[in-house]
Amino acid sequence: MPGMHLNIKSKGLKNTKNESILSKVNVYYLDSSVINKIRKKEVKAKTNEELQTDINNYSYIVGPTDVLNITVWNHPELTIPQGPDRTPEESGTRVHADGRIFYPYVGFIHVAGHELSYIQNVLTNKLARYIEMPQIEVSVAAYKSKQVYVTGSVKCPGEQAITDKALTLLLAINKAMGFSADADWHNVTVTRNNNVIHLSAYDLIQNGDLTQNILLKNNDIIHIANNDDLKVFVMGEVNNPQTLQIDRSGMNLTEALSTVGGINEISADAEGVFVIRMNNENKNNKVANIYQLNMKNAAAMILANQFELKSQDIIYVTASPMGGWNRVMTQVLPTITNFTTLTQGVNYYTDLK
Repeated sequence: MPGMHLNIKSKGLKNTKNESILSKVNVYYLDSSVINKIRKKEVKAKTNEELQTDINNYSYIVGPTDVLNITVWNHPELTIPQGPDRTPEESGTRVHADGRIFYPYVGFIHVAGHELSYIQNVLTNKLARYIEMPQIEVSVAAYKSKQVYVTGSVKCPGEQAITDKALTLLLAINKAMGFSADADWHNVTVTRNNNVIHLSAYDLIQNGDLTQNILLKNNDIIHIANNDDLKVFVMGEVNNPQTLQIDRSGMNLTEALSTVGGINEISADAEGVFVIRMNNENKNNKVANIYQLNMKNAAAMILANQFELKSQDIIYVTASPMGGWNRVMTQVLPTITNFTTLTQGVNYYTDLK
């Protein structure tokens, strides 16, 4: 009989092929206890005291290629003037590759790896030999030595400088003009010194979980994955079998079935709604978990609404025996009709003779 049919009852049959396949899967009848076991824990708003402490203690560290702006008040001869054709970067003092700068009367001093306050104190002490009570201000005219890289599904990917303002993951995403339409909000990674930190921008932005926000460091790579793999496949006796894309808010079984127009009431077996999910943990040599839902029960719609789908899930609605018979007849009847018409035509021609 044409058409596919998934029957878990065959697991008990003494059939080598069935045993070789079904012995490698876990089969669960979908009820409230199973839903509670696999349901994702609700994410609630959380504070991040560690992040707040890092931000409060943050201070920019000068590095090679940074450009410093050094001002000695009441001594314009020691301050490089800025003009309409010169930017602060052009008129500033660049930190050399060896981490040193040159300043009049002071000579070379090592500034890389130090805070601005330290550099200011060193210059003040050295200039005090030549200037009475020098008043010095040191700032960064151009931040060049430290940066992070934002890649993936954002509107403006690229390099972002680390400045005197603490750069967090959320701030970096905002600087990149936010996510693009195909972004996977649940799959954000920060690569730091060959270590990968997995974070969820959805929990951070939508649920207020600040533990998903971190302080970024030099050469961090922030990657926002796209949602190409966030798909579920709806097959079998439904009105419009197709592949569905999971959006950032997720998708449950009810949403998936309604999107494809529901199950085919004529050919579908309402007891045979299955969700086939790859078992990534591969415990006990089981390659997949199969969840069966009996939609003849009115409470099944509530269960389906609580069953959250995962990427690459396969939803399969099996055919009823009558549905299989209807499919056979649909294919056979046109042939019988055509044969009958042809036979009647031959008989009519014979009668004319």
